[in-house]
Amino acid sequence: MQSYFKVEGGNKLTGSIEINGAKNSILALLIASSMTNQVVTIEDVQNIKDVRSLIKKIKKLNSTIIINDNSFRKTIILDNKNLKYRDLFMDEISEFRASYYFIGAMIGRYKKCNLLLPGGCFLGPRPIDLHLKGFEELGCTIIEKEENGKTKLFIDTKDGLHGSDIFLDFPSVGATINIMLAATLAEGTTTIENAAKEPEIIDVATMLTSMGAIIKGAGTNVITISGVKKLNGCFHQTIPDRIEAGTYIMYGAVLGENLIINNIIPEHLEGLISKLTKMGVNLKIGDDYIKIINRKKEFKGVPITTGVYPSFPTDLQQVYVTLLTQCYGTTNVTETIFPDRFRHCEYLNEMGANIKVNSGEYLSKATVDGFSNLVGKDVMATDLRAGAALIFAGLIADGTTTIKNINHVLRGYDNIVEKLTLVGAKIELCEGE
Repeated sequence: MQSYFKVEGGNKLTGSIEINGAKNSILALLIASSMTNQVVTIEDVQNIKDVRSLIKKIKKLNSTIIINDNSFRKTIILDNKNLKYRDLFMDEISEFRASYYFIGAMIGRYKKCNLLLPGGCFLGPRPIDLHLKGFEELGCTIIEKEENGKTKLFIDTKDGLHGSDIFLDFPSVGATINIMLAATLAEGTTTIENAAKEPEIIDVATMLTSMGAIIKGAGTNVITISGVKKLNGCFHQTIPDRIEAGTYIMYGAVLGENLIINNIIPEHLEGLISKLTKMGVNLKIGDDYIKIINRKKEFKGVPITTGVYPSFPTDLQQVYVTLLTQCYGTTNVTETIFPDRFRHCEYLNEMGANIKVNSGEYLSKATVDGFSNLVGKDVMATDLRAGAALIFAGLIADGTTTIKNINHVLRGYDNIVEKLTLVGAKIELCEGE
């Protein structure tokens, strides 16, 4: 039996939870460090499975990595003076989706990149066509080969990278960052139109600028990158993880009593905060914290439609569905980014929720009937955020909830058991037999 979480429900959450650096920034930042032969220092890095796995891969490229974990804000120092190009065909490269950032970094520095097609949580079709189209417009030749049921990408540029005007059919975070990485070391100017505007893109652009890149417009729908010959080392402070923060804020909405979520940027959470305020959640918002004043028995369900930033984030949708099971009324949730992101609902229903899901190829909807009395059950985390949603349900439910397949959760939440235990939750990470 694999490791699992055991959660005892019904306990209030009091105290403070510290938020770490943004997972969706850190993975791109670590890979971007490979674009220079100098030292890059990144502060506030989460101690999660994806980060540990990525560090092992970067070490295989001959980078020297020092980890300073003597404080809350873990620091990673990457010395890349001996970094060497290597084909990334090892199986573990496909363990998480963000490994596709190696493409942008490597074709920027080495003008080539061969790797296995990345994987990650299964949330429905998530092709990297937009990435590849952008690389082709920068001058790359791309060949795909199927071998033993796996897809290998062979990406090369014989004449170097050349700036181009690139229009994204969809404002993809991954494609925006990936193209930006490559374009920093291309010849000439690249313009990315219909670019994604998420805070993580600004974070990556900030570090690249500290390394000597010339980037304008990050955080808007048009980003302009003027190519440079090389990048230098730098020090970078990662922005707080808005998804981790949003998760704990929603836990506190139902269970919190003077619960403080520290080290956040409230502006990054406006899509969530506006919905919680309409529900009636009692929030005090500071410069870098949010305090949930007290628990309230009755909230009004507020519908959401997920979308690109600054709309309601898809990464918080599943936890929000759990929150809606404790609100009165019938509430609709529309998922426009990842249509398969309602697979956790069958487990919530087993725990006593009343959720009806209408799945589509490009858009899915869930209807949640609120005021459900949840009861502890044995459930399965189908993906990262689904795991967080089921932990939430377990914290609310009567009795004990066992959550299996927790590797998903450990990929994205740093010390989640310790953080919740410190504020009064009863949750254990149990080792499998």
